[in-house]
Amino acid sequence: MELYRGHFYHLYNRSNNNELVFKSHENYLFFLKKYRFYFESLFTTLAYCLMPTHFHFMILVESSDMKQMQTNIGILLSSYTKSINKYYQRHGSLFQNHTKTVLVQDEGQLLLTTAYIHRNPVRAKFVKKPEEWPYSSYPEYIGKRIGTLPDTGLILAKFSSLNEFISFSQRDFTGEEKDVIMGKKPMKCKEDKVKKIESTFKRTNRRHL
Repeated sequence: MELYRGHFYHLYNRSNNNELVFKSHENYLFFLKKYRFYFESLFTTLAYCLMPTHFHFMILVESSDMKQMQTNIGILLSSYTKSINKYYQRHGSLFQNHTKTVLVQDEGQLLLTTAYIHRNPVRAKFVKKPEEWPYSSYPEYIGKRIGTLPDTGLILAKFSSLNEFISFSQRDFTGEEKDVIMGKKPMKCKEDKVKKIESTFKRTNRRHL
């Protein structure tokens, strides 16, 4: 896994054999506390969603120390696993061996992936609306909760209003857009919103190089 300063990534991992990673409200909060401890100085976290069997983060890398970032990801997952094993009297690994990342190559992919992350609980039919899921950054985006982990400004600045952001976030994805989200193909969306924000994305990346 390679992470380079000044670039955006979709970072995610899931459990082995579809086992529950988070079994209680306290588990979710404990994991986020550990994530903040290990990465607050290395990443800007734009969005996140913790699901019962996996997690997603949208990050902007702020560090050039790739080895430290890779090490901290391993420590985060192993230390969380040890705590869960002790508390629930289980044994063995909890997460898959390799945490995956998808490099975000343009703003269309950035916006789509952020919406994809926030819509995970809706797609899984855990809730009807993304704001009903407490273990994602979406409540911060719409002002329902005041949190300090997600930096919502960069994404929200690309929309003319909160209603426009909400409408974009609740849209369904086409097959092509799903390929864009997973980095399988470049963005070829004709939406004015995606075109309008392209220059801002380039300026943001330049500031972090």
